[in-house]
Amino acid sequence: MTDEQKESAAKSAAAAAAAADAALTPEERAAKDAKKKEKEAKKNAKMAKFLAKKAKQEKIAKNQAKNAASKKKKQDKAEPKPEYVDKTVRGEKKIQVSLQDPSFSSYDPQAVESSWYSWWVKQGFFEPEFTKDGKIKPEGLFVIPAPPPNVTGALHIGHALTVSIQDALVRWNRMKGKTVLFVPGFDHAGIATQSVVEKNLWTHERKTRHDFGRAAFIEKVWEWKEKYHDKIKSQFEEMGASYDWNREVFTLDESRCKAVNEAFVRLFDEGTIYRSLRLVNWSVKLNTALSNLEVDNKTIAGHSMISVPGYDNKIEFGVLTYFAYPVVDSDEKVIVATTRPETIFGDTGLAVHPDDARYKHLHGKFVQCPFSDRKIPIITDSEAADMEFGTGAVKITPGHDYNDYATGKRNNLDFINIFTDDGLLNENCGKYAGLKRFDARQVVIDELKAKGLLVRQEGHEMTLPFCSRSGDVIEPYLKPQWWVSQKDMADEAIKAVRDGRITIQPLSSEHEYFHWLENIQDWCISRQLWWGHRCPAYFVHLKGEENDRNDGSFWVAGRNLSEAQKKADVKFAGRDFVLEQDEDVLDTWFSSGLWPISTLGWPEKTQDMETFHPMSMLETGWDILFFWVTRMIMMGLKMTGDVPFKEVFCHSLVRDAQGRKMSKSLGNVIDPYDVITGISLEDLHKQLHKGNLDPREIEKATEGQKLSYPNGIPQCGTDALRFALCAYTTGGRDINLDILRVAGYRKFCNKIFQATKFVMMRLGEDYQPPATAKLSGKESLVEKWILHKLNECARKMNEDLEKRDFYESTQAIYTFWLYELCDVYIENSKYLILEGTEEQKKSARDTLYTCIDGALRMIHPFMPFITEEMWQRLPKRSSETAVTIVKASYPVYKAEYDDSDSVNAYDLVMDITKSARSLLSQYNITKNAKIYIETAKPVYNEIAQDQKDAIRSLVKAATEVNVVTSASEIPNGCVLDAAAPDCNVHLMVKGAVDIEKEIEKVNKKLTKARGTLNNLNKVMGAEDYQAKASEEAKEKNSKTASSTEADIDGYKATIANLEKLKL
Repeated sequence: MTDEQKESAAKSAAAAAAAADAALTPEERAAKDAKKKEKEAKKNAKMAKFLAKKAKQEKIAKNQAKNAASKKKKQDKAEPKPEYVDKTVRGEKKIQVSLQDPSFSSYDPQAVESSWYSWWVKQGFFEPEFTKDGKIKPEGLFVIPAPPPNVTGALHIGHALTVSIQDALVRWNRMKGKTVLFVPGFDHAGIATQSVVEKNLWTHERKTRHDFGRAAFIEKVWEWKEKYHDKIKSQFEEMGASYDWNREVFTLDESRCKAVNEAFVRLFDEGTIYRSLRLVNWSVKLNTALSNLEVDNKTIAGHSMISVPGYDNKIEFGVLTYFAYPVVDSDEKVIVATTRPETIFGDTGLAVHPDDARYKHLHGKFVQCPFSDRKIPIITDSEAADMEFGTGAVKITPGHDYNDYATGKRNNLDFINIFTDDGLLNENCGKYAGLKRFDARQVVIDELKAKGLLVRQEGHEMTLPFCSRSGDVIEPYLKPQWWVSQKDMADEAIKAVRDGRITIQPLSSEHEYFHWLENIQDWCISRQLWWGHRCPAYFVHLKGEENDRNDGSFWVAGRNLSEAQKKADVKFAGRDFVLEQDEDVLDTWFSSGLWPISTLGWPEKTQDMETFHPMSMLETGWDILFFWVTRMIMMGLKMTGDVPFKEVFCHSLVRDAQGRKMSKSLGNVIDPYDVITGISLEDLHKQLHKGNLDPREIEKATEGQKLSYPNGIPQCGTDALRFALCAYTTGGRDINLDILRVAGYRKFCNKIFQATKFVMMRLGEDYQPPATAKLSGKESLVEKWILHKLNECARKMNEDLEKRDFYESTQAIYTFWLYELCDVYIENSKYLILEGTEEQKKSARDTLYTCIDGALRMIHPFMPFITEEMWQRLPKRSSETAVTIVKASYPVYKAEYDDSDSVNAYDLVMDITKSARSLLSQYNITKNAKIYIETAKPVYNEIAQDQKDAIRSLVKAATEVNVVTSASEIPNGCVLDAAAPDCNVHLMVKGAVDIEKEIEKVNKKLTKARGTLNNLNKVMGAEDYQAKASEEAKEKNSKTASSTEADIDGYKATIANLEKLKL
């Protein structure tokens, strides 16, 4: 519509309205005018309300800006905190500055956590401790291996969880006086490391491994290993992991190589390792077979376009192609469907169900391959063909499909490989040889169409296997490989758990363990890589003969070439031959499966094997229970005849706060170091450019970082991070890690720092604790209370850690520190220390020392740095022999501290205190308060009488505390609050408050509450409420109504009490 048209329409509308008004009667016109005025009045009122609201918002904003400016001005005026400078020489004991030093006056994780680790290591505190004659200490033995991190890159937050849990157990057992060994090590991670190095070389040098050659490329990988080994080791040190670094190992070091060769040769010689041509998960991009762990099976929708390495354009997946096979010597055709038309070159069978009437006349006949002169047999197989699904006929490609492989074996079909290692069609595909596999897909479809054999195509949801390292689509591929027979080994591993030699926690992991082992398949251990343990297998080239490399009878295994030569000499006596070592390397899990024994020196009969085998436990994530834990158990039993460890504990997997899996491309992967030291969002973005992500992934990850860490990551420190991760460990499958919760535990660290600092001030510079923590018999009620709580915490901590209940143990010590030690004893013992008799002062200080010393020891396994920092500052008992909290004894339950009567008594004192404080707050009385404690119960009366001074000191505004046995003894003008059954607290308010003002204040609250209840009743009384409201809404409204009714009753009672006071 043009402007002229709009103007003309407006004029016409106005004229029509005027004509309508002229036709109205006087009464109708008056009514219309009144309605118009009412509408304008409402409009004006609404505008006035809006303007008032806007003015109020502007005023608030102005005040906020003013306050912010004032705050900034104060901050600008305040002197900046001096930077803490640690003057300690690395490895020496930390030079601690005074707590009054400006640079150390407040909690700073970096300052607190500096220097301690290198001193611990240099002093040998992490090395196992034996008796004088070199035996295991009578307290027991605890040995645990660290799951070796891959040397592919830096540690992530999942590694931090592993360290936090394991080191908590290690430090706890060490403090219990046991001989403790925590074995560190690193994994060469064959495919993962080779993949990342190859990607890095291509990104920065545009070279492949083949440009370097095997030897030179392996040197490049060793350089990468050294770089990231050092980085990972420094991260472990930052995390406070108390490894015995003297025993550090690497899966490719000389001793571990010896162990791998030993295991391979033994298994080969007894026939457990054998040679076979079977299907493997083949990565065309990486040119190697993969384990199932390295394959991500993803469900994709029909007609999905997916990027595949090596292709410029996206490839379509999720399409079901129907085509017809001509029946030989017949005009008939059999229709089949496939998502992989390119595999038609490898079809060697067409399966139908033996009972399918549609195809009974074709049993034993053949169909013609459209692309060759090969005739394909029609077979009957009730497992492969389903009469109710599709056409009931299935193409069988034994060389490129796992189900078809089994069908081929059952029916003695030919196995044809149609691909090269590089994913090209091979010579078995005739003129199509050389085509890339997914280019061949479209060629086949076009050819079928041209031949009149293409029936139709339709979208089809399917599961597609991807290489987790390269993103390549996995190809089931026939390849001669080394396999390990698993059935007998699995049976022994099952037996070891069923008979209790090994326990597995949680129970869900034990169930998975049995399920996997009861359905185990043989294990392919060959990998077509350069980085790793080269197979110690040698092919015997008999001169003048062309023998099949897939025939195991022409292979020997040797721990070295000399041994292989001797075996071949015996096996092929009198014949000329040349030995050629297999080019393949072993699956990384093969060396990892030997980890608990190879780290102790196996196959040599070392002192460590004699002393520390089997290990106490294995702790790891539940996701590698099958790939690693089961193999360690099977290999350990096979090689030594004994279990490798006695206990398995599987922890949760760490996800982000939204519950998503940690992924570099999502931008939510967390480096523990960034949590420890803090990092800005900008610097997080910069880190993305240092890795191997392509530009599209970097863009996606950048957005992910903005979502997950909009303000970056605050500095939390190691102690807060460790504690948070253990507190998250509830036994569930996943941890949704919120960085803000970790930051919250930094505040807890600050509380520990400030509380210990305050305690030291209360103790005084000249304080010397008693030689022991035994009771003196002079303890006050509050001291008995806190010692009982300390004792209960020690009991619970030991029980929970023994049960591997990290959530409960962290909650126990958190509660003791915050709500019992700080909130109650430190606060409530002030009057004893400051105003008590000399005897009371000494007893209160001794108890304070016992509690702070015990609290630091109990939390040390979770927070090693702050506990060492503060414990070193405490004066020591003359009986103390430990020079570090690392070796200090862990608190245990003491019967003499158990005093439930005193706990009940002091709980009453605190209830009385809470009631008094509540009344004082309710009536705004801040000084000269008179309190009356009314109780007819003799035991309560005695407690209240005895604790009058304590109550007065706790209720700051109180100047007078009286204890009576009857309400008749309470003077007029008091209000009351029930502190406990049979005990009331009364507060004198007459003369202390303006009664009329208080009644007015309570009446406003009453009116508001009635309005709330009235509105709720209207909502809940509506006709359609029961039908339309959700159950959650009904429950919430019902609870709110009940709560509001209780508030109304309370307000009424308060008004009635105040009215009485007027009389």
